[in-house]
Parts: sequence; structure tokens; C-alpha cells
Amino acid sequence: MTSSFLSLEGAIRAVGALDEEAMARAQGRQDQLTKPRGSLGRLEELSIRLAGIGGQERPRLSQKAIITMAGDHGVVAEGVSAYPQEVTPQMVYNFLRGGAGINVLARHIGARVVVVDMGVAAPLESHPQLVLKKVAPGTRDMSKGPAMSRKQALQAVEVGIEVLEEELRKGLDIVGTGDMGIGNTTASSAIAAVFTGEPVERLTGRGTGLDEAGLARKVAVINRALLVNQPVPGDPLDVLSKVGGFELGGLAGVMLGAAAHRIPVVVDGFISGAAALIACGLCPGLRDFLIASHVSAEPGHRVILRHLGLRPLLDLGMRLGEGTGACLGIFLCEAACRLLDEMATFGEAGVSGKLG
Repeated sequence: MTSSFLSLEGAIRAVGALDEEAMARAQGRQDQLTKPRGSLGRLEELSIRLAGIGGQERPRLSQKAIITMAGDHGVVAEGVSAYPQEVTPQMVYNFLRGGAGINVLARHIGARVVVVDMGVAAPLESHPQLVLKKVAPGTRDMSKGPAMSRKQALQAVEVGIEVLEEELRKGLDIVGTGDMGIGNTTASSAIAAVFTGEPVERLTGRGTGLDEAGLARKVAVINRALLVNQPVPGDPLDVLSKVGGFELGGLAGVMLGAAAHRIPVVVDGFISGAAALIACGLCPGLRDFLIASHVSAEPGHRVILRHLGLRPLLDLGMRLGEGTGACLGIFLCEAACRLLDEMATFGEAGVSGKLG
């Protein structure tokens, strides 16, 4: 970390409360728009929350980005994925070529995709749109010991803050989180088990499409990793270092950096949810700046959202990751803000208000 970027401690200190005055003004405007009060349901609630995050009565979300972080996991050696590790760099190149699901949806909502190498095992070719922040070429096998050192865990989080602040300099009104990394649902299930206290069996899904035997093996590997490492729930960096991933730490940093600068964070699916557990463990006040885009088909995601007290905007049975759900969430955020900003009030439209 250079002195021009916030440290982890600096970011935590900078996270404040929602702007209650801006929220009250936004609520007042909502109540005067040409519609029955509350008739736009959660879109009204969403616009008011966004007003509180940004401190603006009528927030406008013109500069949008999805930060998709990639990293590999040593635990794939235990057979926890239906796909080989080389898919991680192959998909990174697909992102850079614009051919992945995240690229399609980002184009649809007018967002830029920021692809970050946090810890891909293979060396990646340079590309003008690839952000190289590799902490190490993949984590170690967490079923045999810590996935990374505590120093690396801190580095991953602070690199995430740095990436966010670099994007802020380009212009940023809202950010979505995304991920890529074969084996990352295994790490995410382990993180979820530590923070929620729920059994691994309840939190672990098929990921990339495991069969019954593969799922049983994955559960056993996660339980072994938790037994070997004994991660401490009250120490988020300890949890990240023992059973996490570099992209998970980076995403936690993105969330912290965004909140420190009053930028709303639209959280994607299961992997981003696990990163949010780390981030909110480090800074509980961060939760107010997080918007859950959807609930994943991965069983652990619903548990994570309930633990964090976040209500998802959508339930579409998605489980792709990459930031695809976050794109749809940003679309709804912008719709909510446009309604608040662009609809006429009863007075402006010359429409009679409610009787009495």
C-alpha cells in the first residue's frame, strides 16, 4: 500500500453513518411524486437508502463499474471442483475479450468491467484492461494448513481498497462486486460456516456442477480445513488467512473502500456474500452501504444474507458469479433513482393530491 491510498484501519475509520437528512428529504420527495405513496414498493425504499449512502436527496448513478476479482485456490487439488484450475485464466481472458456473461450484462446497464488478477495461479499476459495485483499465484491447500499468511490476507484487503480508489479517480457513483476462481465456493462455504455457525453440509452446494460423490468430498474437505485451521470468528483476517482466497480478501477491500467514500456497493452472489462476511466482520457499520442484488442458487448464500440482515432484490436461481447478479441489481438501483429524480410531483404536474 502506498500512502496515497487508505489503509485498512483508515478505511474502517472513514466509514460513517447513513445521511439521515438526505434520506428524509428523499422520503419527502417520494411522498409528493405523482403516485400513491408506497406504490413503487421496494424501489422507493432503495432510492431512499441510496440517498442516505451518497448524502444526496436525488442521487444520480451515471458512473457504474463491476469489479471482478480473480484468484486460484490450492484446495482444488482435493477434487472439490468439476472444472480444472486452468479455467480461471481462460475465463479471465474471456472477460477481457468481452465474451462472458458479465460483459453482456455490463454493456446492457452501461457499466465498465474492471478485471483484477488477485492471485491467478498461471502468469497472465499483459492486457490494457487487466489490473495486475497478484498477491501470490494461488492460495495453499486449506485442508492441510492456512490458505495464506496473515500478512497476505491484510495485503489482499488493502489491495482491494486500492483498486476501488483507483476506479474512484475515473468517476464512480456505484460499484458491483464479481469473482472468478475455480474452488472459490469451497472457500466461501468455509467462511460462511465460521461466521454463521451453521453446519458445512447446510452451506455447501454443487458449485460448478459436482455429482453426489463430489459434493460429499467437498463437504469433507471443508470440515477438515476447519478442523486443521481452527479459524477464529472474531478475527476476520484470521478467517480469511486460514480458509479464504485472495479474490475474497480483495472484494472485502472493495466494499470497505467504497463505504469509506460513500459509494453504494451492490453485492453479487455467494462468493461476494462470503467477502461481505469478512468486510462486515472488520467494520460492522459497512452493512448499511451494501445492497444485496440477488439470492444465489448456492444454499449457503441465503444463510449469509440472513446473517448480514440483507434482503435480496431478486431471486432468479442464478449461480454464475462474475458480477452478473450485481449488474441486475445496479439496473434496479438506477431505475429507483431515476424515478425519484425524474418523476413529477403533484405540484409540478398540476395533479390533485390525495383527499384529506
